[in-house]
Amino acid sequence: MSSDVIVPQLGESVTEASVAKWHKNIGDQVVIDELLVELETDKITVEVSAVQSGTLKNIMKKEGEVVEIGAVLCQIDESNASSNSSSDTTNKVDAINTKDTQAQDTRGAHEEINENSSVDRAISPSGAKVIRENNLNPSQIKGTGRDGRITEYDAKSAVNAQIVSTTSSSNAESAQSNDKNYNLAAREEKIKMTRLRQTIAKRLKDSQNTAAILTTFNEIDMSFVINIRKKYQEKFQKKYGIKLGFMSFFVKAAIEALKEVRDLNAEIDGEHIIYKNYYDIGVAVGTEQGLVVPIIRDADFMSFADIETKIVELGKKAKEGKLSINEMSGGTFSITNGGIYGSMLSTPIINPPQSGILGMHNIVERPFVVCGEIKIRPIMYVALSYDHRIVDGKGAVTFLVRLKEMIENPERIVIGI
Repeated sequence: MSSDVIVPQLGESVTEASVAKWHKNIGDQVVIDELLVELETDKITVEVSAVQSGTLKNIMKKEGEVVEIGAVLCQIDESNASSNSSSDTTNKVDAINTKDTQAQDTRGAHEEINENSSVDRAISPSGAKVIRENNLNPSQIKGTGRDGRITEYDAKSAVNAQIVSTTSSSNAESAQSNDKNYNLAAREEKIKMTRLRQTIAKRLKDSQNTAAILTTFNEIDMSFVINIRKKYQEKFQKKYGIKLGFMSFFVKAAIEALKEVRDLNAEIDGEHIIYKNYYDIGVAVGTEQGLVVPIIRDADFMSFADIETKIVELGKKAKEGKLSINEMSGGTFSITNGGIYGSMLSTPIINPPQSGILGMHNIVERPFVVCGEIKIRPIMYVALSYDHRIVDGKGAVTFLVRLKEMIENPERIVIGI
């Protein structure tokens, strides 16, 4: 008897995914709940596990193939499956031991590759083979697999880079005659866009094509917030176990401004406008795979410590590819901080169906007029991109003015005026 493993529900408004990676091959023994395959949607990576112990009989969908909800991914032959729980437990233990043995083999290959290497991270067996055969140093290879794992692709890319470097230092004419085709290929690399990157491209272009996006700007004197952080950072960190950052101030200030300019916390639905009386704030996080926007739910009820803790939690999950569908869905307004990359100014693109997004930037000491005198102050430029179909210029400007007032006078955030 065989059991079908199907594509599970993928979340709100998500109907299809790409097969990212198979972790088992046809003929492999599997135990219930063991990871079989990873699916990649436009938002997250979904892990699909075995529904029954047995032998992997058929694989219906290959890596890179697009699949829809309910489609059969593979079949598991239950004829060899254990009939009692104790046997299942034994199978699971054996599987764990097998993984441990594989990990030891990988570490052994790693040590054999370079005894002097101090790198302590996973290398795939195929990657280890390429590294060993080409006498590469794994400490100089950037792993693109989960948790920094060095894959076969990473190792082969390092080989290509090594060959190109060697060729560049040798006689050019000889290199062209001996390996012209290879060198030509090494100058360019064509890689299929990930599902996430394809969806980011489509959604952002759709946003530009649909919304009437306009951006307005302002500047904020960050002196007051910086002084508060310096004054209370040690106590804050000691009490809550986390640093007091800038983002919690901006989330709180943005919520107060959104309460005044309700159009920015709304969305268009056909001929109607849906006003949100709650504040689920999306905070953009840059990852190796692309930009994702996890949501801080009901941020208006959260303390500064709650917000900072949630940001760190979601950011860590985003970079590890472990965000859940719920953590990525919804959101009434978004904030993105290009300042962490050194951006001075930008015009962020709205995350549909939202009607606004706030862009933060780097803090730079600039001449600033204070009470008729020129002072040197830490200044941040901020940008608000908004959908002009629903938000008027007056509302957009009012939002940034209120935001500026609260960041420059943080006590107003606490008392809500």
